[in-house]
Amino acid sequence: MPGAWKAAVTGAGSGLGREVALRLAGQNWSLALADNNYDALLDTQSRCATTTEIASAAHVDVADRAEIDSWAASSRNALGGIDAVFNVAGVLYSGDVIDTPPADFDFVMATNFESVVNSSRAFLPDILKSRRGRIVNVSSAFGVVSAPGYSAYNSSKFAVRGFTEALNQELRLASRTARATCVIPGGLKTSIARTARSAPNVDQGRTAELFDSRIARTAPEDAARKIIAGAWKGKSQVTIGPDARLVHMTARMLGPHYTQILPAMQALRRR
Repeated sequence: MPGAWKAAVTGAGSGLGREVALRLAGQNWSLALADNNYDALLDTQSRCATTTEIASAAHVDVADRAEIDSWAASSRNALGGIDAVFNVAGVLYSGDVIDTPPADFDFVMATNFESVVNSSRAFLPDILKSRRGRIVNVSSAFGVVSAPGYSAYNSSKFAVRGFTEALNQELRLASRTARATCVIPGGLKTSIARTARSAPNVDQGRTAELFDSRIARTAPEDAARKIIAGAWKGKSQVTIGPDARLVHMTARMLGPHYTQILPAMQALRRR
């Protein structure tokens, strides 16, 4: 991959976002990094600075469109344009529909979905001007199938997938080179479950323990490598992990009938 390219990365303070930033830095990309946890972001910036000349850090609440717009403008001015945007920031949330406060649902949608829309829009002029513009949006295996107890998270990740697929088609009509990639990761070995939010009646500690012990299978370093390679090739979708591939296959084979499986499995566990 050629050097001297420029990327913006949200959620760069930890987990997958950090690994994407570090891998791009190792390939001599100039970076504009954003996260709500500024201390963690500064640590990522410091690590990136060992392999790339430019890695700026900005405290950004991705749920705030004005902050994203401001960050996009400052990043554009500092780097002279952006070639790729990696919208990685997000939050995991568990809770049944009846127990999820409306404010929590709105927060999840703003953080996971609206941030992707606003960041994509803010950087879109740069992407269209680039020699090979890329917008990379992270959905989830829970953006392919839904699960009881995750309605807010499911909604946000399904929305990311639908938005990215539409955006990619629009880019194909508008440009010979610009593309949007939707990332479908399964369980990643990150802190996402330990920093998750939940409805008031959910045992968040137990949920995080189950996620880390039974679901998290893929190292974020491996995921970052596959995401960047797939995006650079202009793939419409990059599926990460055997669990995500299994979910995708199940959804294709069973269609809406898959929604009978998880409730049946949970009912058996409660006996």
